[in-house]
Amino acid sequence: MAIGGLISNRNLGSFIASGINSSQNETCILPRRPGNRVSLLPYRNSIAFCPSPRPRQISSLQATLNHQFGHRRRAFGSFLLPGMGTRLRFRDKSRASYKSEESDITEGVVDSLPSPDGSAEAILVQGNLQNASPWWQQFPRRWVIVLLCFASFLLCNMDRVNMSIAILPMSQEYNWNSATVGLIQSSFFWGYLLTQILGGIWADKFGGKVVLGFGVVWWSIATVMTPIAAKLGLPFLLVVRAFMGIGEGVAMPAMNNMLSKWIPVSERSRSLALVYSGMYLGSVTGLGFSPMLIHKFGWPSVFYSFGSLGSIWFLLWLKYAYSSPKDDPELSEEEKKIILGGSKPREPVTVIPWKLILSKPPVWALIISHFCHNWGTFILLTWMPTYYNQVLKFNLTESGLLCVLPWFTMAVFANIGGWIADTLVSRGLSITSVRKIMQSIGFLGPAFFLSQLSRVKTPAMAVLCMACSQGSDAFSQSGLYSNHQDIGPRYAGVLLGLSNTAGVLAGVFGTAATGYILQRGSWDDVFKVAVGLYLVGTLVWNLFATGEKVLD
Repeated sequence: MAIGGLISNRNLGSFIASGINSSQNETCILPRRPGNRVSLLPYRNSIAFCPSPRPRQISSLQATLNHQFGHRRRAFGSFLLPGMGTRLRFRDKSRASYKSEESDITEGVVDSLPSPDGSAEAILVQGNLQNASPWWQQFPRRWVIVLLCFASFLLCNMDRVNMSIAILPMSQEYNWNSATVGLIQSSFFWGYLLTQILGGIWADKFGGKVVLGFGVVWWSIATVMTPIAAKLGLPFLLVVRAFMGIGEGVAMPAMNNMLSKWIPVSERSRSLALVYSGMYLGSVTGLGFSPMLIHKFGWPSVFYSFGSLGSIWFLLWLKYAYSSPKDDPELSEEEKKIILGGSKPREPVTVIPWKLILSKPPVWALIISHFCHNWGTFILLTWMPTYYNQVLKFNLTESGLLCVLPWFTMAVFANIGGWIADTLVSRGLSITSVRKIMQSIGFLGPAFFLSQLSRVKTPAMAVLCMACSQGSDAFSQSGLYSNHQDIGPRYAGVLLGLSNTAGVLAGVFGTAATGYILQRGSWDDVFKVAVGLYLVGTLVWNLFATGEKVLD
């Protein structure tokens, strides 16, 4: 109910409290013995102080604290008045204790608190009564949104990569060859492709909260249904995996839409890096726990356990997430100013200017670069366990555990890259230069390390090359993945939907093509194609990309 503060010099001279001035309820502090004790008696619902021998009024608690800290810095203590049913007692000048009681009358006793002139003194503090907020309520609301998006991406990749582990015992049980495995792996992208642009349009029009919440629920149900579909037959499994892709397809556009509204440009790289590191840690979690679950409970347990986690996330999302700052009733004015930077929030998009969007070279730089980037990324995402099993001769458990290392490396380096990028921007380097530097590392790093796989002679060095490849790839989160909000923040969802559609096509063709290449060629051929596309992406990105706004 009320906040009191005890601030003193040598003799703990003043007692400070605050309350709501109301005409209905008041509480009066009356001195029992001048200069020594005062009693706290309930009198209506706000706190009025009756000092002895004279009152001293201060307009606000903040002014009182400033006054006291400015002149009495020797020692201080503070306490909270949780409610009307609380007894407070000071046993000496430096300790306080309280215990709650259910009673109609509350008495508080303050011992030996004389004022500097020897008389008892109470201070009237006027203003609204505020409860002291715990630290989690003072946590920035924009970063609550970031953490919830991080959790959704964690679940996204957990539910996606579990198939790359479970496919090994499933293919043995159902007698699937490499081409069939490639078909199953790529079926996810059929649905994923359908909702990229649609997800961006829906998010820009209806808000990211609705769209991302729908996506998580949808793909979680599809994950749980996967073992049932596999037992019914291959066509049912392909449909369920495509349905799962439909749900996950809206995640990135919806997230991008939300962060474009919630995150100022000075925090853009860090926030996106943290969210995308959720994908990498989701891969770490999925690849790490899947072998253990399969070993103890069978491969269906992976889909049942991972899919059920979406319901927990959804409840938190409903309670704490809002599509934009203007929708959040608990957002403080100070944080709103930080987010908006003095500008007013824009109205939701009603018409998508497709002709204008597609006429901009930086948009096509995003699309082409996203395709080149995702070809290599999705090959590693879906085929890495098989590579470890067939080429490096690791067993199922070893394959899953060693697959964790590259994704963990990505999670770490994505956040390092985000911090570096935001630091460079804050120090005056142009956003265009920062995006080009970060994405060049994201292309050339994987290209170099994948090209070394054919030359290494030990499994340990092969795993190290994979880890370095993925670690340098993570700098893309501060490159092309941050660029949608740079060039068109109002259409961030649509832009990501467009570029990620190209990225999904790379996943569809690259994942399926890898199966056919392996039937006729070798893993060296698979990696050569990826390296070539990385080099093409580097060239296109540095020629046409920009960090300036080109769409308003």
